Amino acid sequence: MAHRKYEYSVDSAPPADVALVFGAEVNSDGSPSGYLAARLDLGRALLAAGKVKALLLTGDNSRPNYDEPTAMRAYLIAHGVPAAKIALDYAGFSTYESCVRAHDIFGVTSAIAVTQDFSLPRTVALCRAAGIDATGVGDATQPHTTIYRKNWLRDQLADTKAVYSMLFHPEPKFRGRHENSVRDAMAADPNG
Repeated sequence: MAHRKYEYSVDSAPPADVALVFGAEVNSDGSPSGYLAARLDLGRALLAAGKVKALLLTGDNSRPNYDEPTAMRAYLIAHGVPAAKIALDYAGFSTYESCVRAHDIFGVTSAIAVTQDFSLPRTVALCRAAGIDATGVGDATQPHTTIYRKNWLRDQLADTKAVYSMLFHPEPKFRGRHENSVRDAMAADPNG
């Protein structure tokens, strides 16, 4: 059962249409960082358990040599997730923008947000503020090293930005046209 409202494990999570997997650092060789790989493994587990029908991978692709969504997709496919069950959002520059775009551009109304455990309350709140009936599954497996503490502090500072976003609803950097990729991924046959 959830230790906080809307927070679950893979096993206890109520079903939703999609797992909204938020991007994080990609290593210089194109592989996901430990934080990102842990998120992707949770998304993969949610799909395998039948908790979601598809994965929406949202992340930063704002620089020519940096592409979180493509690295995320490659990792998942290498770990057995059918490509047809994956949709990509290349303009997920912040948690808020990822949530708004998931709802407004990709048509997501029901999701399990997937991130680190310390980010989950803010992430679920932002998704819910964007109009998504969201719950969350958070990773707690990453070691509490200096990098973990740095990310935790960064996340605490992001809470202020989240409150601003929920109150004032700023426009995402890239709005874009409506996309059917999530709907198509939900309907795709996982066996090919």
